[in-house]
Order: sequence, then structure tokens, then C-alpha cells
Amino acid sequence: MEGLKKRVADLFPQMVEWRRDFHQHPELSFQEQQTQRKLIDFMESCGLEVKTGWGGYGVTGLLQGAAPGPTIALRADMDALPIQDEKTASYRSQVTGVMHACGHDGHMTMLMGAARLLTEMRDRLAGNVLFLFQHAEELLPGGARQMIEAGVLEGVDAIFGIHLWTPHPVGTISLCSGELMAAADSFEVEIIGKGGHGGLPHEATDAVVIAAHVITHLQTIISRQVDPLDSGVISVGAIEGGNAFNVIAERCRMKGTVRSFNKGVREALAKRVEEVVRHTCHMFGADYRFQYGWGYPPLINHEKETQQLIEVARQVGTVQEMKPIMGGEDFAYYLEQIPGAFCFVGAGNPDKGITAPHHHPRFDIDEEALKVGTELFVRLIAERLGR
Repeated sequence: MEGLKKRVADLFPQMVEWRRDFHQHPELSFQEQQTQRKLIDFMESCGLEVKTGWGGYGVTGLLQGAAPGPTIALRADMDALPIQDEKTASYRSQVTGVMHACGHDGHMTMLMGAARLLTEMRDRLAGNVLFLFQHAEELLPGGARQMIEAGVLEGVDAIFGIHLWTPHPVGTISLCSGELMAAADSFEVEIIGKGGHGGLPHEATDAVVIAAHVITHLQTIISRQVDPLDSGVISVGAIEGGNAFNVIAERCRMKGTVRSFNKGVREALAKRVEEVVRHTCHMFGADYRFQYGWGYPPLINHEKETQQLIEVARQVGTVQEMKPIMGGEDFAYYLEQIPGAFCFVGAGNPDKGITAPHHHPRFDIDEEALKVGTELFVRLIAERLGR
């Protein structure tokens, strides 16, 4: 791999152009038509075997090495978020109310860079590389699940993915074996009481008071009903009830999220959330409606592939062991099917003012991180398939 850093540096100006074009023209989940078209054109220019029809706008390109061997997939997600871009940068989003606020523009760019460089190395590869550009990571049911159901992993021996991460500085690569990201589920509750005059509460069934009890009791599930050595989070993020200061609300609605790593804990939490709602409403003589949404499963890195990724990452940047986080990611579906690993590449830089968190209106990345991710992908394939 002598000279790889120089080849990545030479390609960097082109990568910046790719990334900024994606950033200026973002597309929401399940709407990535023009993004797909750009990726198709690019992969065809590289001589890859391009395939669509993966249950959405996802697209793959297959690079066949000069000798037989395993097939390794590299994945990048494609979709943007329904957020108004508030940056003043020249490359800010040109689409009102839509922006790449989670780095997916950079993910595509790094995979394109890897595709360009690995195509030049075809004669030195014993095996195949599947460049997997996935639609709709940000919105359930998620593009990964659709692509798997369409057969995208057939014949694939392992898969790897990268997420740019502004909380970590450029030059760092963070990961761990085992649990890395949580299952991300959701729930919606409507409490149905009996409205009445604010001065006559005994003649009403106050849905807001019942909701307050539900929220308080939900917080005891983790602290008193989950093994302290396991992890879990229950958060109520939205509540709405009533519309007048002197009227007791008949109805109150709330929405929340449930995060966990362990399958047994995940199933138990779903059951207990509904039980808390049911019993609390029964205690006050109210009715309720309850809906539970099963989100992405926990992302569990495979030990062998994680160690391989760590060994390669040490040649590229500073490796950090990462503590598991409660964010969700549909790359988890791939890891339920085949071996693989997922890591975070630092993209923050306070000196450049790049500090906004993900999903923020002023989110941006230090584009130097594109070099790190691209080199990591290329070195990983050279390690796995080089001859």
C-alpha cells in the first residue's frame, strides 16, 4: 500500500466536489432518485457492475478482482433530513427544508473515493468488493432491511461501514467489539379521560394528571426493574394535552423512545411500558390507546472483523475504544445476517468552527475526515483481499 496516502491526497479535491454537490442537493429518505442517478453514473465510469432494484433507490456496484476469493461489502447511506440548513457556507443546501445534517453526503463520498482507488488495484485483489449505497437510513423501516429482503447480501462474506462523527476530532477512528449502538424503539400514548371545569376536578377525569403519573412511573422501570449491569433508556419527548387554562383536559397524548442493547431487556421494556400505561389509567378510571413501534435492532460488532478493522485503522489514524451509545443505526440489520463491523471516523474541528452536533441546522464536517475514511476502506480491502 505504498503511496496510498498520496493517491488519496491527489483525489481529495475531487472528493470535496462530490461531497459539496451532494450537500447542495440533498434528498429525503425514500426520495433519493437524483442521488442514485449520480452514483450510477459514477460507478459505470469506474467499470463496476451496477445493479438497482433493491426495494428503493439503493444501488450497488460490484468490483471483481483478478482472482477468486471472498466478497466484502462496504456500505454508505444516502438520505438527508427534513431540516433547514442555517449555514452560511457556499455549499449549503439549495433545497428548502432539507439538508445533509448527519454526514451521509460524506459517507457516499468516502465510498466513491474507495471505489475509484480500488478499481485501479483490481489486478491485486483476490475476491470481490460490493460498494453498497443504501437509501433511507433515517426513516423506518429503513433501507437496509429492504435491501436485505431484496437479496443484496447474497454471496457476501462480510460487511463494513463508517459513520462520520463530529463529537470526535479529525484523525480519530472509534469503535468497539460487541454492543456499539442501541435498539431504538418508540411509543405513542393517548390517555382518554373526562373533561370538565377547572374548578370542579371531582367531576372530571384529568388526562394531564394521569399523564404525569405515567411519565413518573416510566422512569422507575429502568432503575427498579432492569438489571443494573444492563443498559436502557426510556424518554418521553413530546406531550400535548388541553388547550385552555381553566378546562380539565379530556385527552392527553405523549410520544417517547425506548433504547436498549439486550434482546431480552428490549422485549421486557416494551411490555412494561404498556403495563404502566394500562394500570395507571385503570387506577384513575381512564381509557387509553397505545402504539409501540419496533425500530432498528442493536448494532453488535463481530469480534474478528472488529479486530481486523482496528489493526487497519492503526495505519490510518488514532484508534479510540468507543463506549456504546444509545443512538440507533440500521447497519445493525446487516450485522444480524453476516459478520462485519462499524466504526466512527472523527469529523469535528473546533478550530474551524465545526462543532454542531448531528441533526443540527448548522451541522457540517471537516472535509479532511474524507481522507481518513477513504484510506480506511481501501486499506481494509487490501488487507482482506490483497494477493
